Amino acid sequence: MKKAPIVDIWAMNKCVFLDRDGVLNYDDPNYTYEVSKFKIIPGVPEALKLLKENGFLLIVVTNQSGIAKGIYNESQMMACHEYMQQMCGRVIDKFYFSPYHRTVTNSLLTKPGTLMFEKAIAKYNIDIAKSWMVGDRGRDIIPARQLGIKTIQIGDEVEEGERAEYEVGGVLEAATLILNSVKGSR
Repeated sequence: MKKAPIVDIWAMNKCVFLDRDGVLNYDDPNYTYEVSKFKIIPGVPEALKLLKENGFLLIVVTNQSGIAKGIYNESQMMACHEYMQQMCGRVIDKFYFSPYHRTVTNSLLTKPGTLMFEKAIAKYNIDIAKSWMVGDRGRDIIPARQLGIKTIQIGDEVEEGERAEYEVGGVLEAATLILNSVKGSR
């Protein structure tokens, strides 16, 4: 009789948290909720695959305030997430989203609140010391910093007091930085 492999239930996972709009797909100031207009940024599928191959959980944390505003609905957003999964080889482990907007309903789920991160950390047993956040706005950087997660920002549109530890041009560059950091710490 074959013995079952021993699984360390106390082992913690490393994770890359990712904002969606402006990081994984092109951001539209009028909201991105139609699959026909949902454009994944070049290099994203390759970057996500690299991170996944190197043992990182990939968790998207995204504010989707257009739902609260009545501009689109959850099923439209979910169709965009399904499309992203198809185009990126289904490597994303989980999408957390906040459907709220401060003009309609305040919620700790909405970034810069930390609740989406905290839910993921608890569910997936994430080691924050080995984890990263990649975002393009201060609202992505602030909660990660509060939780002790290393931060990378895409572009330079973040106000001075909200800047990340690292600044890169895109997700592929962020993945390279993360993987080089991991190799350098061994």
